[in-house]
Amino acid sequence: MKTLMLGNEAVARGLYEAGVTVVSSYPGTPSTEITESVTKYDEIYSEWAPNEKVAFEVAFGAATGGARSFCAMKHVGLNVAADPLYTASYIGVNGGMVCAVADDPGMHSSQNEQDSRHHAIASKTPMLEPCDSAECLAYTKLAFELSETFDTPFLLRLSTRISHSRSLVETSPREERPLKEYKKDVMKNVMMPAMARLRHVEVEKRNEAIRVWSETSGIHTVEYNDKKIGVICAGTSYLYAREALGEGASYFKLGMVNPLPVDSLLEFAKNVDQVYVVEELDDIIETHCKKHGIDVIGKQLLPVCGEFSQSLVREALTGKTLPHVSVDKPIPPRPPVLCAGCPHRGLFTALKKLNLYVSGDIGCYTLGAQAPLSMIDTCVCMGASISGLHGFNIASGSEQAKKSVAVIGDSTFIHSGITGLIDIVYNKGLSTVIVLDNSITGMTGHQNNPANGLTIKGDPTTAVDLEALAHAIGINRVVVVDPFDLDATRKAVEAELAAQEPSLVIARRPCALLKTVKHKPAMVVDTEKCTGCKSCLKAGCPAISVGGDGNKGRGTAVIDQNQCVGCEICSKLCAFHAIGFKE
Repeated sequence: MKTLMLGNEAVARGLYEAGVTVVSSYPGTPSTEITESVTKYDEIYSEWAPNEKVAFEVAFGAATGGARSFCAMKHVGLNVAADPLYTASYIGVNGGMVCAVADDPGMHSSQNEQDSRHHAIASKTPMLEPCDSAECLAYTKLAFELSETFDTPFLLRLSTRISHSRSLVETSPREERPLKEYKKDVMKNVMMPAMARLRHVEVEKRNEAIRVWSETSGIHTVEYNDKKIGVICAGTSYLYAREALGEGASYFKLGMVNPLPVDSLLEFAKNVDQVYVVEELDDIIETHCKKHGIDVIGKQLLPVCGEFSQSLVREALTGKTLPHVSVDKPIPPRPPVLCAGCPHRGLFTALKKLNLYVSGDIGCYTLGAQAPLSMIDTCVCMGASISGLHGFNIASGSEQAKKSVAVIGDSTFIHSGITGLIDIVYNKGLSTVIVLDNSITGMTGHQNNPANGLTIKGDPTTAVDLEALAHAIGINRVVVVDPFDLDATRKAVEAELAAQEPSLVIARRPCALLKTVKHKPAMVVDTEKCTGCKSCLKAGCPAISVGGDGNKGRGTAVIDQNQCVGCEICSKLCAFHAIGFKE
């Protein structure tokens, strides 16, 4: 049957058809929909793991036990999973194992721009890269076959455009795979130094065998058209080049990007006049070609930063541009903002007057860095808010510790915040940590996590008790506040900052977008009382603007009745009591 699918949906379908039985992942845009799509296949066990390292280890354990297994993550998630990845490459598999990693050129939803091919090369793990949804499905299935044939985990490299674009795929029935027998093999499966030295030799032999296989397997495709220009590319770059140059160029499309072929590339280069390498982000293919004596042009024409496009490739390789419409006036920026009724806005508004250093983390609350809230000083990676605050306070002294906090979401705290908090307690730190518990993993689209008591399929399960956990690791001072109660929240934080010991503040209120949350009516503005002072705008709520006809033509506050959820934060900022509920 033929149907349109997102690249991520096609990967999930490939898992189903390949007979995969275990999937463990941590959500991260643009990879999240793979595992969400898996949940509709009852034949596959699926779960959200606390972080990517755990997800990879669960999948690897399942493969060791003889099942076909899978995990998915975004590019920065592979950093977290790198530890098991590098050693799993040495050990190999029993049942096939595939890890999908979705890169984010252009940083649409990420804190850095990272090329995951480096991890594949460094860990000596083979990697496939599809260019559309049909290849997402086909390469997923192929990766499992190759994983078992060559005794290695396989990486599947996606990108934002591949993951989130739809194209036509043809589906097939599922092929059930019996559980392979597990056989104890200490020399292969236990990576003590003596065993690892021997396994490294085997890994090098294995990757050379994979390279030789790839030369004639059909995983790489060659299309000869006009031979004046030859383009070597993979993934989205192939689609950009093909659309930009059409039949005015010949193409070598790589399907496997680690290990890269040699003989077939040399043959292609002989048959064209000039070879260009078109690849997003780093010059990995270009460097490989030059290493083997192929004269190519790449990054001297094409950028190393950001996403490519058809226009960019066309202009870089031919100097030509197509007719287009120019916009004379600059388009105003539309940065993302916290949703109307977001509990994080309440916390930041409460803290606004305290003049604090705020060590931030990855999540919706990172948007608190933007004006008018402007409440985040740093943001590095998952969990860094807590351990980073500890280091900041050590360097700055105990007085600065009274004016510094860390903010971290409930899912991120489970992901990698707990260890930082343990570090503070163990090393007698004074830091105050605030967990913004909104009962969901918000930024990536409302995935359940170990702190909210629901599994990936929404079934009830044990929820991590954050208060009990804090006490168990040695935090004596634990306080829970409602971030919409601005005065109580501010006073609680002030009290914890004054204490000469570490403390945990839990700002607990569900995400405003959860279906189970019941909201109050929308608030209204009394234009007779409103002076147009704009104090209400300090909350940065998208439901509030200024433009009413009152205040002698100077404008009054206006509340969008379709967005407002009655959180009352704006009313608490109004000194003239001009905002309230309709009587």
